[in-house]
Amino acid sequence: GASDELSRGQSTFMVEMTETARILNSATEKSLIVLDEIGRGTSTFDGLSLAWAITEYLHDVTAARTMFATHYHELTELANQLNGVRNWNVAVYESDGDIHFLHKIVPGAANKSYGIHVARLAGVPTEVLTRATQLLQTLETRQGDSSDKMEVPARQTDRTSRRQLNLFEPAPHPVLESLER
Repeated sequence: GASDELSRGQSTFMVEMTETARILNSATEKSLIVLDEIGRGTSTFDGLSLAWAITEYLHDVTAARTMFATHYHELTELANQLNGVRNWNVAVYESDGDIHFLHKIVPGAANKSYGIHVARLAGVPTEVLTRATQLLQTLETRQGDSSDKMEVPARQTDRTSRRQLNLFEPAPHPVLESLER
């Protein structure tokens, strides 16, 4: 996968696009191309637009056999527009709010995203998951809304439970604090 090339002054996205350009400029109808999450290193709309255009180019110009892994659900529409394009997804079993990845690839587009579920499996704190779910619902309800401003739901915070440490100062010490008073 792509990663920063800091010694060369290249971001992860620049490395990804350089690799993609190399593939697009050298692919033939005899090529086998495997692409993973093209466009992930930039904004959602830029990434989606690039992934869409790259797919069309591979289809129309190179005719290379290509496998393309993505989380851009909008790209599944290409199966309706381009001859020979097929959607496949990872099978998932859902039960009582839990998900189980079946490690099996099945025909068809995924009917939903499981990012927040995966974050829960990875151990992300419950308060973050709750907030993410709230924000996801807001984003999904405004899909297709062309207004620039998103109405972000108010968040519930308990600012007394944790104190963020200053990055550049040492953590407070109770003895030193009492001496300073």
